[in-house]
Amino acid sequence: MTPIDKPRLDRPHVLDLLRRMIRIRRFEDKCAELYTQEKIRGFLHLYDGEEAIAAGVIPVLAETDRIVATYREHGHALMRGVPMPAILAEMYGKAEGCSGGRGGSMHIFDRATNFYGGNAIVGGGLPLAGGLALADRLRGERNVTACFFGEGAVAEGEFHETMNLAELWDLPALFVCENNGYAMGSALDRTESETDIHRKAAAYGIEAERVDGMDVVAMEAAARRAIARIRETGRPHFLECSTYRFRAHSMFDAQLYRDKEEVAQWRIRGPIARFQSWLLDNKLIHQADVDEIEAEVAAEIAEAVDFAEAGTWEPVETLTSHVLGPQPAPPEPPAPSGRMLEMTYREAVKQGIRDAMLKDERVFLMGEDVGAYGGCYAVSKGLMEEFGADRIRDTPLSESGFTGAGIGAAAAGMRPIVEVMTVNFSLLALDQIMNTAATIRHMSAGQFGAPVVIRMATGAGKQLAAQHSHSLEGWYAHIPGLKVLAPATIEDARGMLWTALEDPDPVLIFENVMLYNMTGQIDAAAGPVDIAKAAIRRAGKDVSLVTYGGSLFKTLEAAAKLAEEGIDAEVIDLRSLRPLDEETILASLAKTRRAVIVDEGWRSGSLSAEIMARIMERGFWSLDGPVSRVCSEEVPIPYAAHLEQASIPQVDKIAAAVRAQMGR
Repeated sequence: MTPIDKPRLDRPHVLDLLRRMIRIRRFEDKCAELYTQEKIRGFLHLYDGEEAIAAGVIPVLAETDRIVATYREHGHALMRGVPMPAILAEMYGKAEGCSGGRGGSMHIFDRATNFYGGNAIVGGGLPLAGGLALADRLRGERNVTACFFGEGAVAEGEFHETMNLAELWDLPALFVCENNGYAMGSALDRTESETDIHRKAAAYGIEAERVDGMDVVAMEAAARRAIARIRETGRPHFLECSTYRFRAHSMFDAQLYRDKEEVAQWRIRGPIARFQSWLLDNKLIHQADVDEIEAEVAAEIAEAVDFAEAGTWEPVETLTSHVLGPQPAPPEPPAPSGRMLEMTYREAVKQGIRDAMLKDERVFLMGEDVGAYGGCYAVSKGLMEEFGADRIRDTPLSESGFTGAGIGAAAAGMRPIVEVMTVNFSLLALDQIMNTAATIRHMSAGQFGAPVVIRMATGAGKQLAAQHSHSLEGWYAHIPGLKVLAPATIEDARGMLWTALEDPDPVLIFENVMLYNMTGQIDAAAGPVDIAKAAIRRAGKDVSLVTYGGSLFKTLEAAAKLAEEGIDAEVIDLRSLRPLDEETILASLAKTRRAVIVDEGWRSGSLSAEIMARIMERGFWSLDGPVSRVCSEEVPIPYAAHLEQASIPQVDKIAAAVRAQMGR
């Protein structure tokens, strides 16, 4: 053991180690008491028995290092320096809490200490931690990201995806598995074929070891060794910490899966009892020292309780704060150059990516086969040669892992563009998109954001059948905290990307597969475009046709045919599905008094249904008849060409719906 690895067991240090653990234990005791008094609600997961891990590892980290925790994170937050009053106020749900009362016991955040939150999704914090470490790797900074999780997380795909990425990309991350033997109520040997957890990490090539998680000195020694190694090599390290929780999984847990004798046996070798007895037996400390620590901690807890009790409830009027970050002003349209260029939609997307990477060195593209292969529909072909493999980053086939890594890198200040090859594959990353990207700003009361851009192909027409062809953008438009775009024109395909990258929130861009080969003219000076407003693509006075993405040009064609019949249709390109530009729709309706919505999503629970509801809420008295819609048939998209075409909106269906509106 080198000097940097070995803790100095002098009197001040051993007293500090003991104080750390007693402070966590007594805080958790008080939390249990407050829960029974109904001062703390929701799920409450206590750290009793596991104190040596947080007390041994976290103080070894530097201030610039980051921490991602799990839902049993009170001890981690205390060790990181999050003030106890702010933690307890958070658990009360008070506005003075460290997350503004929006996260509670399972979601403690603190920007000042680089504490990136507890995560209530088992394994959900692992990709986020990988992304934070990736940001350090790309910037050449010598920070360490420490990620804490329980042994139950190793059954999750996100664990394995993150381990692979960490080793593959040499991510400077410390993974700390707090193996307490039970994933909720299931013993480890009942849920894992391999119960030596560190061997799972080692199988990916990560340096991994098992540590006695009930021994605070062993934990500190292991942490010093691992963190020094990470700073030296820039590579990941894995600690499996054998420990035990003395209390229930949560306060709702009846603990029918273990008997009291088992708990009693573990308590005998608990981290505080062992360490304190050893110090007393060896005359390193005296009982008076213990009594002094207990008194100091009791006083601190009493002050924290007083602070939480005196805290205020956030006004209901601010309920919707921190769903989105401070909104930037829409970009100024550039002056036309008069020189027009012809390019495909695919090339426009590529040029948007290229422009962004030239403007901002924080921007990088990551996704499956984005390098030599060119990614989704060859959009990025040739960019790796120009920008290198670090910034055009091929990923494994692990959507949740690399999407989560993109979210983490964005939270750390980078500007990633994550490409998911098709919308159906995005469901593998839905946890990271919905439970992390869309919620982190609100749960942290605005302390953290995830300004990531996620691109994906959507829609049918290529005979790819049900698992590659659906239009699920309406699902994502349902989720607060996201922005959802559907560029249909060459200008939007190129210009929306830069605006999205400057946005403080996660932006999802859905590119319809039938548009990639579309050719059009674009001004050489074309630049960023507004991503919050719909556009009138054809003016008219008889009926409003509301659509987006791949259906825009079918709708324009239908409008042209209807014009031959004397029906003057106005065509609205939504462009943004969240936020939805209601004002443009309502202004059009005030003129035409009729509406048909064209949506490639399914009819049931669709975006078209949402638009209809908003029209009913705000524009009912402008209507001369009921709103109608043209949607995809309620079937998985078929393979056969004639069936596929029959299943999605077509020009004749759109025109027929309009004629019915007009009574023709």
